[in-house]
Amino acid sequence: MSDTRSRSLVKALIWRLLASLTTVVIVLLLSGELELALTVGGVEAIAKLIVFYGHERAWSFVRWGRLPSV
Repeated sequence: MSDTRSRSLVKALIWRLLASLTTVVIVLLLSGELELALTVGGVEAIAKLIVFYGHERAWSFVRWGRLPSV
């Protein structure tokens, strides 16, 4: 039972959207600067999307914890 590349990508995109919105809100609350908050959120989203996708793909090679397909 392995995720397809497209499934991994969609999961990564949805997670990144939620996590980056959280980052934007936190930076906005701490700094009061919308432009800074959006910039930090954008940079964070791109960097972590790449890292998360690689992480998901790497885990597709790990058999530990998987139940056998029926």
